[in-house]
This record gives sequence, C-alpha cells and structure tokens, in this order.
Amino acid sequence: MKRALERHLNILEFTLASLLRRKAKNLSLLAMYLLVIFILASLQFFVTALKREAAIILSDAPDMVVQRLVAGRQDLVPARYAAEIANIRGVTAVRPRLWGYYYDALNGANYTIIANDDPAIGPERVSIGAGVAKARNLAVGDLLPLISYDKAPVMLEISTIFPSNSDLIAADMIIISPGDFRQLFNFPSGQATDLAVMVRNPKELPTVAAKIAGQFPDSRPILKNEIQRTYQSIFDWRGGMTLIILASALFSFIIFAWDKAAGLSAEERKEIGILKSIGWETSDVLLLKFWEGAVISLTAFLVGTVLAYGHVFFLSAPLFAQALKGWSVVYPRFQLVPVVDVYQLAVLFFLTVVPYTTATIIPCWRAATIDPDAAMRY
Repeated sequence: MKRALERHLNILEFTLASLLRRKAKNLSLLAMYLLVIFILASLQFFVTALKREAAIILSDAPDMVVQRLVAGRQDLVPARYAAEIANIRGVTAVRPRLWGYYYDALNGANYTIIANDDPAIGPERVSIGAGVAKARNLAVGDLLPLISYDKAPVMLEISTIFPSNSDLIAADMIIISPGDFRQLFNFPSGQATDLAVMVRNPKELPTVAAKIAGQFPDSRPILKNEIQRTYQSIFDWRGGMTLIILASALFSFIIFAWDKAAGLSAEERKEIGILKSIGWETSDVLLLKFWEGAVISLTAFLVGTVLAYGHVFFLSAPLFAQALKGWSVVYPRFQLVPVVDVYQLAVLFFLTVVPYTTATIIPCWRAATIDPDAAMRY
C-alpha cells in the first residue's frame, strides 16, 4: 500500500513538471475548460436557486385559485360564486381577490396592483415596492399619481415602501384599498378577479375542484401544486433556452478539447519513448497521462464551480440574470440564498471531467505500446 502510494506521488510530481514544460498549450486548454464549467455551473446554480425561491414563495399561496372563463379567456368572477363555494364540504374559507396590472406610460413599466382591505391601507393611501419607488423616484409621504380608466387622476399617498429584501415578489407591487382599486380600474361592484379557496384536507383538493367545476361549468379551479409545477417548468424552460444559446460554445470546446487530448505532439511522443527506454512500464505511462488529464480537468472543474458560486450567490449572476428572470422594466433586485444540487453537480462532473480524462489515455496507450526507438524518432 505504501509503495503504491509512493508510486502515485512520484508520477504526480513528474506530471506537474511535465505540464509546466508545456505551459502555453495547457493554460489555453485550462482557460477554455474553466470558462465552459463556469457558464454551465452558473446556469445550474441560478436555475436551482430560483426554483427554490419560487417554491418558498408559493408555499403561502392558497390551496386553490378559482377563475372564470368566457370564450376561453379569464373573466371576472361574480361574488356569489364565493358564497356557494364556501358551502361545499371541506372548504374552510373563500376569499374574493382584486388584482390587476397597470401600465405606467412614464417609464413603460407594468405594475401589479393588489387590493387589500387591511385597515392600515386606508382610502387614498398606498404601499409600493422598492422597484416602483426607484422608477418613480418616490419616498414615504410622497403622492403616487395614477390615471384611472375614466381618465381621471387618482392621487395616493405613499404610506409604506417594501424593503429591498422582498423585491423578488414585491418590486413592482402596489397595494391599495378595494375602493381605490375599483375607482382606478372602473371595476364593477359584486365582481372579483378570482377566488382564493382554502381546503381543510389537502387530499380532498381534487374532489373539491371537481365539485366546483361541476357546479360552475365556466370556472377553472387551479390547484396549488399545479401552480408550483408551472413555475418549475418555466425556469427549466428558460434555463434550457439559455443552454441552447450556449451550445455552440460548448461544442466548440468539446472539439478543441478532444483535439488537444487525442492528438499527441512529436515532443510528447518522444517523451513517451524516452520514458519507455529508461524502464517505465506501459501502465506507468498511462498513469502519467491519466494524471495530466485529471489535473487539468479537476482544476477547471473546481475553480470554475467556485467562480460560478460567487457569480450567482454574491454577484446575483449579472451575465444572464435578465434572461432567466424574465423581461421587465422594473427588474427585481434580490440576493439568492445559496443552494447546491449535489446530483446536478455530479452530472456536470461526469459530463465534463470524465470524458476529457478518458480521452487523454487512448492516444497515449497507442504511443506507449510501440517500440521506444520508433517513438523517439517520430
């Protein structure tokens, strides 16, 4: 055991010296290798962290959202639906919700406006997200001017600005009273945007949804887990689209790495011949080349992964954050909570490190099995 360890250490020492003798070639390969690992790992970290944040946010969502469809499009829900749904066995609460989108012509942004009957948000008062405050250059106590659908000005005093750590969900949010909401959008009384339904037993959700759909054929019940799956799919889709865009660079690296790994230079063949002539076994030469590939690939993987971690969780992934967050004038600014998927890292490792390390051994085996004199004269 000790002798085998010493053999590996001696060969590893010789490997490092051999790599340093060909610094230009190995550094160029390492730089490209590291860049590919960095991009792929950053994409993986960012998508995984966003999916986790979405799951945390949606954990507080209602058990079911009931919408009304007219000609296949979402329409307003009559308030009487809430009373009748509340009588269904298993339903604990039904809350009509008022929300919508407001286009701000001043900066081209869309704001999410939600009505809340909290006494802290009284008439002509409003709470806004940090993104809205920044876009409009507003502070607490200022007036937020909005234009209603009747072209009448609606002046709301800002009572609260949500902290920046809530930007992921509140950057473009405006919360007003139900009365101001109806005035702003000329919203008809006795109607709601949708209904939030709470059910006592989560296992009964499909049954309750079926009863609602049967009682109201124009309704569309949406379960909480369906909303969660939709968000997960959206981030997976955006991550996949970004990966497709980067695919050309990835394939270019694969071709470059295979060419560098599979093609031995005359100097390397001569070095193998010299090693064979002084008593090195074929297994020793293969072990040497294995360690050369392992040193380059492992260094690129470890450094690239660490840089990707810092890029995503300390710098908020400025290279492709906007592509994955989605388009908006009011971009949310938030710090992602570090989360690492070990399984995905293992897949990335086997897709990048193992193929390259393996590719370095095949041409070396061919060179190590020929006559040493022929290898040195090559």
